[in-house]
Amino acid sequence: MSSTTQPRRGNTRQRIQDVALELFAEQGYEKTSLREISEKLDVTKAALYYHFKTKEDILVGIFEDLNRPIEELIAWGREQPRTLETKKEILARYSEALTTSAPLFRFMQENQATVRELSIGRTIKGRVLALVDLIKDPEAPMVDQVRCFSALFTMHAGMFALMDADGDPEDKRKAVLEVAVDLVAQAHDPGAAR
Repeated sequence: MSSTTQPRRGNTRQRIQDVALELFAEQGYEKTSLREISEKLDVTKAALYYHFKTKEDILVGIFEDLNRPIEELIAWGREQPRTLETKKEILARYSEALTTSAPLFRFMQENQATVRELSIGRTIKGRVLALVDLIKDPEAPMVDQVRCFSALFTMHAGMFALMDADGDPEDKRKAVLEVAVDLVAQAHDPGAAR
């Protein structure tokens, strides 16, 4: 029954989240009211309140659902050896997770000030730092730490910077991933010529 671009599940809670994210992206988080969300869904505000008391509750629910693969990736990565192959796999899986969560990440990019003020802002920062810790060596010199941070930011920026660029979305995703892997590979083995 969902008409959104990527319906996740058919239940009411998910429909509310999908419609809310669509409205947040269209008109901004601050300008979207719970009334507008309920009207677009053609449900009463009481039905909406049954699932979510506030807009922030909706956003936190969206964030938790779409970021579960990233949490799983971090847990998996912590159990792996710190080899270059592991780091490449972490980046590849993160690239897939970003693609799946693209609507949420677009919203966060366009509403940075709001996201920073909400509880998810601290969580996002913590997850990025956890991912960086997985791809950088613990005693890495500053230049290699910067390369690892840059690899993740390249992946984030690539989602937005290349969105309107000509080309196949999958080819663009792979190109961004290749650049991120190059940065991490250089940090992993600074003496290797690339």
